[in-house]
Amino acid sequence: MSVEYAPDGLLGVLTPQANTTVEPEFAILLPPRVTMLAARLTSPKPTIAARLVDYVEGLDAAVAQFANAPLGAIAFACTGASYLVGRDAEDAAVARLEARSGIPFVTAARAVCDAFTALGASRIGLVSPYPADLTEASVAYWSSRGLTVGRVVAAAPPGDSFHPIYAMSAGSAAEALAGMRGAGVDAVVMLGTGMPTLKPILDCPAVDGAPVISCMTALAWRSLVALRGTAPDGAGLRRWIAGEGWRARYAQRMGG
Repeated sequence: MSVEYAPDGLLGVLTPQANTTVEPEFAILLPPRVTMLAARLTSPKPTIAARLVDYVEGLDAAVAQFANAPLGAIAFACTGASYLVGRDAEDAAVARLEARSGIPFVTAARAVCDAFTALGASRIGLVSPYPADLTEASVAYWSSRGLTVGRVVAAAPPGDSFHPIYAMSAGSAAEALAGMRGAGVDAVVMLGTGMPTLKPILDCPAVDGAPVISCMTALAWRSLVALRGTAPDGAGLRRWIAGEGWRARYAQRMGG
């Protein structure tokens, strides 16, 4: 079914309730003929960890917000939830939602894993904006997916702000990325869908030859692959990391 403003695909995007990064970065990353519909993942729980788990438990209701919109895929733009519920629960949720909707359901965490596979990467570096406990859960998750974490660099949290992750600056992310030099990893991932990562990646698409991705660049790439019905491709992903197709949109958005 064709949609006037989405001739090449309509993507449903689920984003955490206070996240200020997912929609702006998707607007830059998605090509003009692909359109997103966004729905918010909400939870009244008092802590970040409790809310993240709640998002997974409420996925069916969250997806129901799209009603019968002719989506070609759904993107779950929340990596932290996957760490906390674990690989098996994540895989089960994806299988259930895909069986019910008949369309691909792409989680940010699994998209990162697909990106590592396409890049031939098994030893990875993590740039983390998370508190220590969530970073530890992240390391355990990547290990459960058969990856070896070679180095973890913490991004400096902001001072007094509305959220410890979503208020992170691209500058802080770039400073943390520089800490990956000499890590001896195959690829680097900048964690979290809330930390702005597009400028750091455009400025530094590889560290010591290791490609740099983020949860958002991986999610957008994998969602486009799903919309097009093609197979993940390492060469195409490397061009994507270098800004092919979205560098000019970033410059325009930032007034450059």
